[in-house]
Amino acid sequence: MDGIIGSNVLTQVAFIVRDVEQARIKFAEFLGVSPPAVVDGGKFEITGTQYQGKPAPDANCRMAFFDVGPQVQIELIQPNGAKSVWQDYLDEHGEGLHHIAFGVKGMDDKIRASEKFGLSCVQRGKYGNGGGEYAYLDARKDLKCYIELLENYSPA
Repeated sequence: MDGIIGSNVLTQVAFIVRDVEQARIKFAEFLGVSPPAVVDGGKFEITGTQYQGKPAPDANCRMAFFDVGPQVQIELIQPNGAKSVWQDYLDEHGEGLHHIAFGVKGMDDKIRASEKFGLSCVQRGKYGNGGGEYAYLDARKDLKCYIELLENYSPA
C-alpha cells in the first residue's frame, strides 16, 4: 500500500470557479480542446450529501471535466450558494485550487486512516447516479488543499 490512503496516483485536480461556463471555455482554449459539457452535481436523493456530518440537501454545484492524461482530469466546480465545502472555499478564498483527488478502495477505512493522520472529513456523498462515493478531507493545514477520495472512480 502507498501512503495513508493506499494510493499515490493522482486522478483529479479541481478548481472552484464563480462561472463554470466561462472557466470551461478558457480552459478549453488553453488546452486546445473543445469545451466539455457542464453537469449538475445531482439530486440529494441520489447523492445523500453530508456536510460537517449533517445532511446537506441543498448543497450542489455545476461541474465541467477535462481529461488531461491517462486517468487524470481537471475539474471545474461552481458552487450553488448553499453551505458546502465548495461554497465555503469560494466565500473564504475566492476562485482557485480546491482539491486533488485519489481513487481508493474501502472508503470508511481510508477516512479513518486519514483522521488518524490529522485530516478531517468535511463532506461526503455519492456521485454518478450513486455508483461511486466521494469524501473531502480537510488537509489545508499540512497539505495546503483539500484531498478528495473517490471510490469506484473512472474518468469519463
